[in-house]
Amino acid sequence: MQIAIAYTNPVGLPVLDDDGQVTGHDAGATLVRRLLRVFPGAALVGPVRRAGPVEVVPLADLDPQAAVVINMDVLTSPEIWRALARDGAEPQVMNFLWWNVATHHTHPVPRATLALSCALFPTFANSERTASEIREVVRMLTVAPLAERAVVAWVDLGIRLEHVRPRTPTEVPVVLYPAIYLSERKRPRLFVDVVEQVRKQAPLVVEMRLHEQHLATELAMRFSQHDWTWVGPLTSSRESYWQALSRTTAFLATSVDESYGLEYVEALVAGAIGVLPDLPWARAILPARYPFLYGDPPTARAMLLRAVREPDACRADLDACVGGDFQGWLRSRHDDDLFERAIADRVREWFG
Repeated sequence: MQIAIAYTNPVGLPVLDDDGQVTGHDAGATLVRRLLRVFPGAALVGPVRRAGPVEVVPLADLDPQAAVVINMDVLTSPEIWRALARDGAEPQVMNFLWWNVATHHTHPVPRATLALSCALFPTFANSERTASEIREVVRMLTVAPLAERAVVAWVDLGIRLEHVRPRTPTEVPVVLYPAIYLSERKRPRLFVDVVEQVRKQAPLVVEMRLHEQHLATELAMRFSQHDWTWVGPLTSSRESYWQALSRTTAFLATSVDESYGLEYVEALVAGAIGVLPDLPWARAILPARYPFLYGDPPTARAMLLRAVREPDACRADLDACVGGDFQGWLRSRHDDDLFERAIADRVREWFG
């Protein structure tokens, strides 16, 4: 069985660098690296064949009898099937749904295409919420015979626990903007408004590491004018990323919705105190009694202020909410070993 991964960077950046390695630290690039680790020898689907550490193979060069295409660009699965269904072959295509169903592709045409793709091809989702959402979309937008045959599995993505670094104390508390985009769904203005108010009451430093396309926005430039903020590009490596997380005191999440919330889980496992909105996506990754969920900006301000003033007391509250060991709770539920085993098992189950 040959595994081929179909993935297009959503903002048009190259997937591989000049040395043939997967580039970037966004969720898509991270997941491509994970799939390559789970399936040694897997190739990327691309327009031109390319040798290197990661092989690139055009669809036309794949053996439809032997190849399994794991498609991260879920809407294109019918197109991939048609390209491979030559000479009467039965292509083997699998969807990997790793983004938020509720807020992506809201136009009727791509949404119906999404539903059709997930009805026709087995779909592996990155969380229980994403799986539930896609089942509902398939039920609503496809005919009953297709909806009834839909195959959907899921597991939480988790993180590589071996990347976590010991905590590094800082003299001034560090507050993280826990996203790389300033899109409306992330509600960055709420983050800025809350943090600016908290900064008036307590010393802190804010770090905002952004995708290059968002560094030149009005909001990023406005926020970077403060002498207590650092607004810059993404870290150059996963090692430097985890080192930066190790000295982060707290983060304020403001997103309207997430399919899983990889960045937030990583920051929590690194020991940062997370102040998150009281929304279903946040509750899905947290224990039931998590103490730092806010319903309005004043509550968010109060929680973040306490996190930077009394971080040790806040961490004691986190331990108490799970009966003793918050870090242990996180690690047992968000270990990417679970993801790797689950997706490998589903590929064997669905394609032999």
